[in-house]
Amino acid sequence: MKKMRLRHGFTLVELLVVIAIIGVLVGLLLPAVQAAREAARRMSCSNNLKQIGLAMHNYHDSLGQFPTGATNCCAGTWLPLLLPYMEQGNLSELYVDWGNSSGVRYSAAPNTTNVTTRRLAAFTCPSDLENSPISDITSHSYAVNYGNTGKSQESTLNGVVFGGAPFSPTGAGKRFGFRDVIDGTSSTLMVGEVRQGQGSDLRGFLWWADASGFTAYLGPNSPLPDRIYSSSYCNEAPGMPCDVTATSNPTMFASRSLHPSVVQAVRCDGSVKAFTETIDLLNWRALSTTQGAEIVTED
Repeated sequence: MKKMRLRHGFTLVELLVVIAIIGVLVGLLLPAVQAAREAARRMSCSNNLKQIGLAMHNYHDSLGQFPTGATNCCAGTWLPLLLPYMEQGNLSELYVDWGNSSGVRYSAAPNTTNVTTRRLAAFTCPSDLENSPISDITSHSYAVNYGNTGKSQESTLNGVVFGGAPFSPTGAGKRFGFRDVIDGTSSTLMVGEVRQGQGSDLRGFLWWADASGFTAYLGPNSPLPDRIYSSSYCNEAPGMPCDVTATSNPTMFASRSLHPSVVQAVRCDGSVKAFTETIDLLNWRALSTTQGAEIVTED
């Protein structure tokens, strides 16, 4: 009489249970992987800000002032001025006519050929979405502190690096440096995160004066809209409300990021900090001033 062989295997019910367990484990694992990746991106972003802050200090050591934020709309911003202190001296030398003495803009050759169409890794947050809104000219992820009012309110602009100020990159005319940061370097923002707008949106377009800085009139990742003078340069996106400039709401750009619930900034003492979206607005504005004499607390 033949012996019956027992076949070892899964029943259909057992197989379904195993598949369900694997699905649950994968569902638990994926958020952890995403969180780990974002933590790495945030650390890389923090390192970028640290390098920019160090470059600002080295620029100041060399010239006795911070770099000019911007001249007119299109002649040059702080970005090409800082490149030699970010190991990009050769690229900086290719940028012609900073200050617009002969009419060559950031958006014209040879600047577009050699400089402004380059993506600069040290100025790009890995969590941000890259964009080139005009003729392959790149946007980036960090802007200087223009104070707690809109850029167009130049008489009350009180940040670290001034936009539209009539002085040259070599220090002729008005100079602004650490001696002017009366509120204290550890209590004053220097450079913070901004998000790159998508499509034709010019937010993060650092080669252009208006977008070269952020203001603290709006809080970090504010639900209120940034302001720009033309709707064609203003595209709504999740976490990036935008509207057209008005008399009561001049051109302004908030500090924004894709890091969950925070934006990062480097202060004038060179330290990098993540500021939460829930920071008190008056405290955030106080961090942006240099001579406001406010009492600043940590968020």
